[in-house]
Amino acid sequence: MKKIGVILSGCGVYDGTEIHEAVLTLLSIDKAMAEAVCFAPDIPQHHVINHLTGEVSEGETRNVLVESARIARGAIRNLKEIDSLILDALIIPGGFGAAKNLSDYAFRGASCEVLPEVAEAIRKFHSTGKPIGFLCIAPVIAARLFGSDSIEVTIGNDAATAGDIAAMGARHVNRRVDEILVSADGKVVTTPAYMLGPSIADVAKGIDALVVKVLELC
Repeated sequence: MKKIGVILSGCGVYDGTEIHEAVLTLLSIDKAMAEAVCFAPDIPQHHVINHLTGEVSEGETRNVLVESARIARGAIRNLKEIDSLILDALIIPGGFGAAKNLSDYAFRGASCEVLPEVAEAIRKFHSTGKPIGFLCIAPVIAARLFGSDSIEVTIGNDAATAGDIAAMGARHVNRRVDEILVSADGKVVTTPAYMLGPSIADVAKGIDALVVKVLELC
């Protein structure tokens, strides 16, 4: 059975992992008769958002690993323990956590940096030729890490984000929510997910396609 690492970034679209994307990813992996192994960095969230009001919860702090454990039903490991040798591929769902906790793209745009332990994990998979899937806004992480290789990614058709991706050296290609994009080297697979939406059923089609392709490339 193939094992797929899934890196989570908290719990909730505005300050962590987009929950629908994470659950759909885990469901797709299970339907494909593979095993998902969840990871998250043991760090504080950048901030906490009240998902009812959309406002920052001043004075409140949460931990990315602890919050991600909500999605994984407790079956999650510290990202520092990830071992690319025993995993066949890696997938990173979106949500603002990818742009606030795994990287600082939400605040610095094209000049963003990726959390070192996230960058190290992704680079290990990439250097050993193992496929990596990025959903929603997470492809900006691929653009930052592999832009010098002119990697191709998609986040849908948002012009501003596509411009940032180009500024990082990567190439953006428009895709529909139910479509995927495979990079020329066959190592990176991306899909727009909730960068486009509009419904969970639409998003599920793209995520299913991404998981299937990632497993094909293993």
